Amino acid sequence: MTAVGGAAKGAAKGTQADGQFWPNGARLVISISMQFEAGGQPPKGADSPFPKVDFPASVKSDAVANTWFAYGYREGVPRMLDLWDKHGVKVTSHMIGEAARRHPELAREIVRRGHEASGHGPRWSSQYAMNRNDERAFLIAGRDMVQQATGERTVGYNCNWLRRGPNTLSLLQELGFVYHIDDVSRDEPFIEQVDGKDFVVVPYTLRNNDILLIEGRNYSPQQFLDQIKGEFDQLYEEAGTRRRMMSISAHDRISGTPQMVRAWDEFLTYARGKAGVAFMRKDDIARYALASPLTLRESETI
Repeated sequence: MTAVGGAAKGAAKGTQADGQFWPNGARLVISISMQFEAGGQPPKGADSPFPKVDFPASVKSDAVANTWFAYGYREGVPRMLDLWDKHGVKVTSHMIGEAARRHPELAREIVRRGHEASGHGPRWSSQYAMNRNDERAFLIAGRDMVQQATGERTVGYNCNWLRRGPNTLSLLQELGFVYHIDDVSRDEPFIEQVDGKDFVVVPYTLRNNDILLIEGRNYSPQQFLDQIKGEFDQLYEEAGTRRRMMSISAHDRISGTPQMVRAWDEFLTYARGKAGVAFMRKDDIARYALASPLTLRESETI
């Protein structure tokens, strides 16, 4: 089941008597992020499973680390796209501008299959340290690179490692973005005030994040599967009396590996076997949250 989503009003738990926590009477929404980053990393110095090396200036790139990233566009994203199709699931793809520019055919294929193209900056950079003018140019560059590759205008945003600066939210709103995900404070979407206007947060996850659990060499794919099934079960139970959303993260070069796709496949089969489970793109969640009178409104903007 694929649907469009919303949230619960105020700090109090709502009631589901009218069945409108989510569209079409859905009980629990699952929001999947698929990061398309491969090819957008710096030539050397990017995070990878390989030991850190201080390359001399004469070595222009970390070749072996770049092959690891290349796996994401050569194998990972195509494999995950087939998996999403198999289960009828739509996801949000956070695209680094350079990744989309270098591989426009793959960026277009993501959108062609019905997935959202979301902003992730033009490249990995310390966005939080930029002044307002530089950050504005940075955001526009990333937006335009994705739009040129896919034909889609991004309305959502994800900073590198979620590290935004003091001007980020204001700039995103000024540039026409509807939501951001750089917040891990809730298990449902909510609205906060940015310059006196509504701006949606569709919370991200570190708990159910393959880059921390798998690439960080802490978990096996089976442990990852157990983790996300446990999270699902608890949120599904809570969703009987309040609006709940489960967030999961899939990076191109990590979740796109054969063993991880098997784990994902098993999870999707498990989740889809429960009544009232919907998988939604984040832009659909954000728009529904804006329109829903049940959406929680936070008095603070962090």
